[in-house]
Amino acid sequence: MPLTALASSSVASQVEPGVLGFLIVAGIGVVLVFLLRSMNKQLRKVGADRKYFAQQPDLPAGPEPAPTTQDPGTADTRPS
Repeated sequence: MPLTALASSSVASQVEPGVLGFLIVAGIGVVLVFLLRSMNKQLRKVGADRKYFAQQPDLPAGPEPAPTTQDPGTADTRPS
């Protein structure tokens, strides 16, 4: 069967996604709903943490920098 006969056998207006296409799109929608619910729950936790840390002014802002204990006499003394 030649390719021209295969190409002309289906008209663009007759092609439909069918039940399988609908089920795939509906499944993506259901997964999206659960994903958005989970994301909102996680974002509420982050907002609660911000309120907690805003009420605690005596907490340090971050880790303390390591002290430098290098002696000036032990610095790199290679000639330039």
